[in-house]
Amino acid sequence: MSSSEQPKREVMFQSTSSSGYSNGYHHGGGSGNGSGGTHVAAHRLRRGCSSRSRDYGSGSNLRVSNRMVQQQKEEDEDTATDGASNSCTGFDMAYFHSYAHLGVHEEMIKDRPRTESYRNAIFQHQDRIAGKVVVDVGCGTGILSIFCAHAGAKRVYAVDASNIAVQANEVVKANNLSDTVIVLHGRVEDVEIDEEVDVIVSEWMGYMLLYESMLGSVITARDRWLKPGGLILPSTATLYLALVTHPDRYSESIDFWRNVYGIDMSAMLPLAKQCAFEEPSIETITGENVLSWPHVVKHVDCYTVTLHELESVSSRFKFKSMMRAPFHGFAFWFDVDFGIPVIYPPSDNNTRTAFVESPDNHNADGNQRKKRAIPNEALVLSTAPEDPSTHWQQALDQCTDRQRRFTT
Repeated sequence: MSSSEQPKREVMFQSTSSSGYSNGYHHGGGSGNGSGGTHVAAHRLRRGCSSRSRDYGSGSNLRVSNRMVQQQKEEDEDTATDGASNSCTGFDMAYFHSYAHLGVHEEMIKDRPRTESYRNAIFQHQDRIAGKVVVDVGCGTGILSIFCAHAGAKRVYAVDASNIAVQANEVVKANNLSDTVIVLHGRVEDVEIDEEVDVIVSEWMGYMLLYESMLGSVITARDRWLKPGGLILPSTATLYLALVTHPDRYSESIDFWRNVYGIDMSAMLPLAKQCAFEEPSIETITGENVLSWPHVVKHVDCYTVTLHELESVSSRFKFKSMMRAPFHGFAFWFDVDFGIPVIYPPSDNNTRTAFVESPDNHNADGNQRKKRAIPNEALVLSTAPEDPSTHWQQALDQCTDRQRRFTT
């Protein structure tokens, strides 16, 4: 690949939810991909070579065709009634059911960068949590709620629509925290909390940050219960895109067919390329695979983001490769930041919000990121290729031969 600048292109994402982001649990990488044969996270994302966190069902390459997804959406729309846009759909119920699978929660908890980042953030913000009221959106087994209780929270509402909430309540009892942690089994849209809260904590991120994420539920909780000046953990999130080379992956999925046990199976190449390139994949890459500085696709401020803003995300980009290497496609990853919001004095009748965080030169306008602070120092959880691997891994979108010729 030449080191010349690449033509400007545009990347766009659309919500995969059957009802926007109103269903309370669209958690993708959190993305519940199914249990007992019900595969929910199947909108054009597939597994890579290794088994993935929330893929439980019939194997590690779980897919549902667009036709099946559209059929489920149509069935949900047929049963919906006017004024009931927040009603729980069959799509939602399958999603909630997938999160009752213990293996989903086991892998999330065993993801040390994820779990330790949340624990560290909670205790580093202990002065804003002690004696306060907290809501944990999508509490799962209740581990983040218990961290908040240990940090001195006066009361923690642990909300989850999945049946895992039943076990979470038992965990709370076993740790003698029933007076502090209240488990609410239901959707954020449906449960009732009869007071405002000071803090919202949630591990809402999905594959590629927004794919079947639970951010919509965080927005709902924020708008229903968060006090002015309250704290949201994490506070911001940033999705990145970069050029990648991945010759090993290409060889495994494409070149493999040129010689199979001494048999020429090159006739399979067109189909192999179609299968490899028709869907993004979730797998782990390293910094050595990355050819360019990352581009900011989307920056999310959890204090101001709206549901409408998440329905479609687009970004124009222009890359310059840092080295000569085969160009195989694009990689996506994300950071979330646990900074503290600062409200400046009003200026011209407007209130400005900023964040106390370490220097992190990403820009919300799509400029390329030149440097990122050390996660532990910045209270940043990163899924970047150069950082410790997480269960989110990275999302890879390979390019066809024709696309590579266009961009090289």
